[in-house]
Amino acid sequence: MLALKYLLMILGAVLFGSSAGLVAYDIFLSTQLRRLLRRGTTETDAPGTELARRPFRPVRWRLAVQLAAAGGLALLVTQSVAVVPDGAAGVRVSQIWGVRPGTLYPGVHLVTPFIDGIATYDTREQVYTTLATELVKAKGEVAPSGEVLMVQAREGLSIGLAVSVRYRLDPRKLDTIHANLPQPIGEQVVAPVVATIYRQLAPTYVTREIFATKREELRTKAAEAITARLNSDGIIVREVLLRDLKLPAEYAKGLEGLLLKEQENERLGTEQEIKLKEVRIAELEADAQKARDVKQAEAQAQVRVLQAKAESDSMQYTLPLKQKQIEQSKLEAEARKEATIQNAEAAAQAKVIDSKAEVERQKNLTEAEGNRLRVTADAEANRIRVTAAADAERMKFEASVLKQNPMLIQKIIAERLSDKLQIMMVPIDGKNFFANDVMRSAFSGISGGGNSGSQDGNDPEDPSPASMTATAQKKPPKRP
Repeated sequence: MLALKYLLMILGAVLFGSSAGLVAYDIFLSTQLRRLLRRGTTETDAPGTELARRPFRPVRWRLAVQLAAAGGLALLVTQSVAVVPDGAAGVRVSQIWGVRPGTLYPGVHLVTPFIDGIATYDTREQVYTTLATELVKAKGEVAPSGEVLMVQAREGLSIGLAVSVRYRLDPRKLDTIHANLPQPIGEQVVAPVVATIYRQLAPTYVTREIFATKREELRTKAAEAITARLNSDGIIVREVLLRDLKLPAEYAKGLEGLLLKEQENERLGTEQEIKLKEVRIAELEADAQKARDVKQAEAQAQVRVLQAKAESDSMQYTLPLKQKQIEQSKLEAEARKEATIQNAEAAAQAKVIDSKAEVERQKNLTEAEGNRLRVTADAEANRIRVTAAADAERMKFEASVLKQNPMLIQKIIAERLSDKLQIMMVPIDGKNFFANDVMRSAFSGISGGGNSGSQDGNDPEDPSPASMTATAQKKPPKRP
């Protein structure tokens, strides 16, 4: 429908233009024809008089009027079409009868051209906001819009209130709103109602109540009053919010100190209650422990009574059992006695058998020992014989060796005298041997003291071929 409206508007404009262009074109042609005719009459009179007698082509006024009428009709049709946008509603206002009843909702509507008009209103939710104090706009920032709402409490102190009211217009009452309420609605209707309601309710409370305990109560009452007042004017209130309160500076400082003292008092009261509760808990724990002890003693007494009853009940069954046990013990004693007698007889028989076996074993040991002694004596005699034969053979060998080398006797004697002597073999003649003088001087005292002579009647200091060529010296003591 909206496209049709714009199409008709374009068509009307084109028709009006066509009508004007047609008239202008016909007038232009007539003007050109007259100019040509005037020029022809100056050159030749006869042809000019003949052309001047002919009638000129008339202007097409009728067609132009028809085109203009069609364009006016198209424009008239476009003026009868009105469009209400989304989120809004309208009311028909007549130049003759005034506001017409009924609401025009979003869409296309037909109205009487040049008589009826449409006044549109935004039916979406709107927010009216007040400030608690004047805000200074910082550099590069935009200060929030809204007027400052100041109310007086019961003490006469001024309190700034930051209030936000969400509201929307009732589409069913737009005719009444348009006919009776001033415009704009937010500034002329909502703002005075909100300020008036809060200024009426605030004096019924003290400043401290408004600030602390009864803020929500004040907001609730104000919301109810604002909703009822604006609802009668066709304004639907969705929500009333009390965002902030601004107290006077001196009162705020005093209230802050008072709140700190109250908090301290509450803290001390809380600590006192905690102490009292701890004492109460200790008393209850003591009572509970006492009750537990009493219950435990009673339980132990009951257990003892039950144990005594159980013992008395069990004695009825214990006595016959004891008698049976005594009889069983007697039978076991008789059995042990018979077993002991049998064991004693068996032990005596075992001892007799053991004694006979011991005698036989001693006899066998004696015979074995005799056999062993005989074998040992035979082995020893055989060993002595073999040893004597070996010694005799060795002595024969040594006699033959000594017979060939008589000086070996002295060497053997020197070796057996001490393990600290070392033996050195030197040539018999002692020629070209540097140690003869040294050994002679070392052993001169030893050989001169006890032995005045040597074998074969030679001087021991004179190294002759018949003298001993072995020298001895003390070995140094071995270190551990």
